[in-house]
Amino acid sequence: MAGARVGQSSVLLVSGEPGIGKTVLLTYVAARARNMNVLSARGNESETHVPFAGLLQLLRPALPLLDRIPEPQREALGSALALHTAASGDRFAVGAATLSLLSRYAEDAPLALLVDDMHLLDRPSVEAVLFAGRRLVADPVILVAATRPGELVGMADDLPELRLTGLDQAAAGDLVRAHATAMTEAALDRLYSATAGNPLALIELAGDLARWQDDPPEVPLPAPSVVARAFARRLARLGPAARGALLAAAVSGGDLRLTGQVCERLGGDLHAMAEAESADVIRVDDETIEFRHPLMRSAVYGGASSAERRAAHRAVADALPDEDVDRRAWHMSAAVLGPDADVADLLERAGDLAVARRANSVASTSYERAARHTPDHETRSDRLIEAADQAWLAGAGERAVSLLDQADDGTRSKAIRAAIAARTGSLTEARDLLVAAAASEPDTDEAVVLSAEAVYVCFYLADPAAALRVAERIRHRLPDVRSPRAAALGAMAEGMAEILAGVGGTDHVRHAVDLLTSAGGALQLDPQRRAWLLFGPLWLRDAQSGEELRRASAQARERSSIGELPLLLWHLGRDEATTNRWARAEATYSEAIQLAKETGQSTDLAMAAAGLAWLQARQGREAACRTNADLAQEIGSARQVNLALVWVLLALGDLELGLGKPDAAVRRFAAADDLMAALGVADVDLSPAPDWVDALLRLGRHDDAAAFAERFAVQAAAKGQPWSCARAERALGLAGSDDELDGHFTAALQWHAQTLDTFESARTQLAYGARLRRARRRVDARPQLRNALATFQELGAEPWGERAAVELEATGEVARRRDLTGLETLTPQELQIALLLVDGRTTREAAAAMFLSPKTVEYHLRKVYTKLRIRSRAELAESIKV
Repeated sequence: MAGARVGQSSVLLVSGEPGIGKTVLLTYVAARARNMNVLSARGNESETHVPFAGLLQLLRPALPLLDRIPEPQREALGSALALHTAASGDRFAVGAATLSLLSRYAEDAPLALLVDDMHLLDRPSVEAVLFAGRRLVADPVILVAATRPGELVGMADDLPELRLTGLDQAAAGDLVRAHATAMTEAALDRLYSATAGNPLALIELAGDLARWQDDPPEVPLPAPSVVARAFARRLARLGPAARGALLAAAVSGGDLRLTGQVCERLGGDLHAMAEAESADVIRVDDETIEFRHPLMRSAVYGGASSAERRAAHRAVADALPDEDVDRRAWHMSAAVLGPDADVADLLERAGDLAVARRANSVASTSYERAARHTPDHETRSDRLIEAADQAWLAGAGERAVSLLDQADDGTRSKAIRAAIAARTGSLTEARDLLVAAAASEPDTDEAVVLSAEAVYVCFYLADPAAALRVAERIRHRLPDVRSPRAAALGAMAEGMAEILAGVGGTDHVRHAVDLLTSAGGALQLDPQRRAWLLFGPLWLRDAQSGEELRRASAQARERSSIGELPLLLWHLGRDEATTNRWARAEATYSEAIQLAKETGQSTDLAMAAAGLAWLQARQGREAACRTNADLAQEIGSARQVNLALVWVLLALGDLELGLGKPDAAVRRFAAADDLMAALGVADVDLSPAPDWVDALLRLGRHDDAAAFAERFAVQAAAKGQPWSCARAERALGLAGSDDELDGHFTAALQWHAQTLDTFESARTQLAYGARLRRARRRVDARPQLRNALATFQELGAEPWGERAAVELEATGEVARRRDLTGLETLTPQELQIALLLVDGRTTREAAAAMFLSPKTVEYHLRKVYTKLRIRSRAELAESIKV
């Protein structure tokens, strides 16, 4: 709290068993929050399946500021809280909007967010609050959330936790004596042994000595059970009318007005609640009935018969207004036994509303319950599949598979299983499922789309043989497709398969890029396939590529579509790494890794880590390169992301070559070549041959190098793309005679001019200059070496810059080493923020784009200014020319 008052955010989970003192501790925090605003919420079991009920409870006082956050986030949060007409979008957008609203609300005064019984909040609310909490750094905000141990596994494992345990015996004695002065030391010892120091259990049982003193002393009971038994005994002393009113309150979620209506429908009397209030079972105010402890509510509910509980749920459902679909659906489902078509329809409607509000986990449970109450087998299966789809979108892949196991195994079921396997499971399984789904799909357009997805999975698997087989099926069906979307995806898949197999394909890709222009609108509305708009740059690698990648990534940021970003960002990082935008590439790859970890997208995590390792290899950053290579290799090996494994070997080969270890580089390149041969990958762009030639020549193996260069030149000519042709000519120039070097290197530079890959151009200039120097043409060598040195220094390719400097000095010219600018000291997040600001975004716009608060952006910007020794945005733009 002291930190919050000086602008330092923090998060703390307070966990412990029931009765251990979590609520008391949160009350203590609230009492000490002087000169702070407090936003609070408490989980309620009756609202666990009501979308964003907890978030609305927490944010209600801050909602007048909703119009002061970015529009896409405002729309996402307003939709989630049912403040206006729902709109579709990314479930993470609500978390980003929550962060923005809390940051705004904390501008006037420090803010304490207190959430009790967080495990009883609806899951979308928990996700939104934790998403915001992780990104609060420099705002005057604290988040303290109480929960039971093990209830938020997988959601809050990385957050600081205060685990509360029982009181020690001395403190327990003080507490007991405050409530029961006649307690003997022997009885106190026995009580302490039974409760393990649980404060609530001590208090309850201290005042009820006669009830437990005859229990066997050798049986230490866990505190929650003891408390529940104590509460049950207290309830048994109440009259039937009071217990009936308490059941109505328990089922109504503590709403006083609703409880009164339920009592009336059940023939009870709300005024009987006074007896329970006198017995300290509940507290009543003008609007709510609050149970003394959640376990007391559980004891009331558990103590009623199943028939009484069902009657209470039906009474609540009947009392709620028709438009309160969520609550009505849940109470009706609890009020009936067995199939009921009307209840099932109402639950399905609740699921539809939850989907529109981005509450995927709630929607999944709604559809699952609807299926349980559905009499018709086919409809039941459809609802289970819908439940599985929403579970997958909510990040619960295992649960989604379990639901699919209970449904019919049709085309859609296979497609969902494939999507889960492709992002988080077995890529081989995903490929086979998609092929099977396409084969059984009667609609030609959808069959082509499913087949195209299978080819895309083959890309990650680096499986050209399977890709070609699927592409052949696409080729036969393409003449019958009706939509530009299917035609574009089919053509792109054909091209991808052929390029991967080394049998052409670029014409298909170019045709697909043209088709995507007309199909782009349909694909923009299909978040699972928007990435197809970006494949052109990856496969063509020419000077016209990349702009669509940047546009798509910017649009995803504007929509707060965080779930889409890992895939978009690693593609963008790859594109930037093959231009002169290396600083941007590092920031992009790093963000892709962070978001892929957070969203559970392991395939994209492997690719982003492998791509970053490759970039860091060329920068000579050995430790960072090997760390990311290990991460990519671990995931790639476990999940068959074979393309990432190839990239890792190429990265490590580049690292060894740059560090001056040609023998180690040769071993890495040979391993990469062996792996590609085993997989059947023949895309010349992936071949390590040009760098292998360089390493072999450094080892004096001229004949081997010449053979590799000749073979690679044939392969590059067959593809005919500038990037590979340039590298082929460089390899021939390196391995050829002095008489041939001008022709080969001049041709290489002409090919390079048609690409954006300045590193490869500089590699060619370095090789050309070195050959010229060794041919005693020092004057001719200097311009090539100067240009290479300047490019390497601009990129931060330190080993290659040092080599170029040594070669230049060998010609008799003094090479100027680059002065460090400070950019090297920036973290990826600091660099990303600086880049966004240099691109013209305001602080608030940069915060929205990075899913941070403006205060956090300012905090990182101050660090950037200090590291770069600058004072203004103008100086920042001058310092970062990337």
